[in-house]
Amino acid sequence: MMRSILIVDDDEVFASTLALSFERKGFQASVALNKEQALLIAGQQQFTDITLDLNLGEQSGLQLITQLRALQPNATILILTGYASIATTVQAIKLGADNYLAKPADSAAVLRTLDDDATGIASAEEDVSDFQPMSVSRLEWEHIQRVLNEHDGNVSATARALNMHRRTLQRKLAKRPVGR
Repeated sequence: MMRSILIVDDDEVFASTLALSFERKGFQASVALNKEQALLIAGQQQFTDITLDLNLGEQSGLQLITQLRALQPNATILILTGYASIATTVQAIKLGADNYLAKPADSAAVLRTLDDDATGIASAEEDVSDFQPMSVSRLEWEHIQRVLNEHDGNVSATARALNMHRRTLQRKLAKRPVGR
């Protein structure tokens, strides 16, 4: 059976490039640039794999996971995002995603992750000795994301919970997440 993949990403260039790479690997690839297109395509055709961008313009890919899972119960759903945090990873898995991968990612990394087991545990070829502890800045970012998630994205409630001024929190949230 031919594998088929639905690529849901608002970055048209990235989505098209990824689709072309998968077609070269023998996949049948379809692209959706927003939530509406994704639901329409997923309702018309069965897929073995789905990649879903966490940030679809003004929409959250998290809201789309349960709908895609209902339409595609046997598909492997992989969340792709440029803003990886532990809180969103946990939430995505709870909502029905099978795995999570931070961008930038090429088709080889996406395929490797899709083929990993559904627990998201690193494959045997990855060397655990390369483990680097997170920096203090990254730990702060992860903690803020977890508390923000606990307060359903409410910045004011999160600022109160963190005993932080709301504007300070907004400045921290506006920055790109720091590396490891």
